[in-house]
Amino acid sequence: MAALAVVRVLRDGAYAAAALSAELERATALSERDRALATELCYGTLRLRTALEARLAPLAPRGLKDVVVKAELLIAAYQLLSLDRVPAFAAVNAAVGAVRAARGPQVAGFANAVLRKLATGEKLLTGDAALGNVAPWLIDALTRAVGPAETEALIVPPREKVVGLRLLSERPIPDWLDNSEPGQACKRSRLIRGEGDPRKRAGFEQGAFVVQEEGAQAIGLALGARPGERVLDACAGRGQKTSLLAEQVGASGCVWATDVYPKKLEALQADFQRLRLPSPEVRAIDWTVGVGDVPSDFDRVLIDAPCTGTGTLRRRPEIAARLQPTDPARLSRLAETIVRAAATRAKAGGRVVFAVCSVLEEECEALVARVLDVLEPAPFDAPELRGLLEGSEASFRLGPTRCATDGYFAASFRKR
Repeated sequence: MAALAVVRVLRDGAYAAAALSAELERATALSERDRALATELCYGTLRLRTALEARLAPLAPRGLKDVVVKAELLIAAYQLLSLDRVPAFAAVNAAVGAVRAARGPQVAGFANAVLRKLATGEKLLTGDAALGNVAPWLIDALTRAVGPAETEALIVPPREKVVGLRLLSERPIPDWLDNSEPGQACKRSRLIRGEGDPRKRAGFEQGAFVVQEEGAQAIGLALGARPGERVLDACAGRGQKTSLLAEQVGASGCVWATDVYPKKLEALQADFQRLRLPSPEVRAIDWTVGVGDVPSDFDRVLIDAPCTGTGTLRRRPEIAARLQPTDPARLSRLAETIVRAAATRAKAGGRVVFAVCSVLEEECEALVARVLDVLEPAPFDAPELRGLLEGSEASFRLGPTRCATDGYFAASFRKR
């Protein structure tokens, strides 16, 4: 399953989360332990891909043009050079067997020879290998924006996997979460370590919680939505932030959710049903083209815009391989177009919050400077984040060294 997901990433440019999720969903009888191993193999291989390819290259002088063979060798190499708990013979045998089934005995013999030689080499230094997987231009840009320590923390994940949950207000807390670890930034956040997929645990189907990274929760809270207000989530995606806003405005308020992808809005509506929240108004809107029939009387507008995703590199390592030096400027221009269009839907004096899961200055402070003709910086009006924000700041950053979250930037405005 890990190999199939890696093939999708290498061959089709798929996102690892979607590719692996599709494989895991088909394997309904797979144990939680094996699901965790498949996840480790997929993400670990992608995180150390450059170093693994460098170790394999001298042993395969003709190159690895067959993507299926390459994926199997990379995954075996990851186990041999980075993991301690998988015996070398098991990693080699699994890869050779898979190559034999896919490409026949001759290619399997080649794979066997390569991996047995590789198994005699020294282990990789995981942190150095992860940093080496990111292009120098991107390392430089990250370091300029957040410094070397934060850059390393954005790329090299913690040893123990952590999953963020958001507890819904006024819902019974499942027993297994009674003693769960609270987050650092949001009071309703809980951090789960080594518990498997929380969506399979008690309370999920009953709408007791949402699986949501804590930094993403903070971005939703940053809008400061109040009971009875009309709010717009302009780039809603699958709706984790939208449901947070719906909780805040309550039954007397109104929530609209828009996204360019109708499939994501379908997932959003399904999750609202699970959470037993009033359905929002949904529209498939491309803000670079127009505003559709979205009204212009919202009290608050949240714009979590498309970006490079550099704040999520430790969870989405495949991003590093696909980004080009021109992408931050290109995506910043796209985000600006969306901000200018979506901000028109706020009423005069209404609040607008712009956010990205990137930390690059070109996508953050530089964009803020370009939209000051239509938006006026205003201190965040978000009581739930008072402990996180300092003074009268109109923008903030989150990251792993400060709050153990992914990297985010958010800016608060008042519509002129």
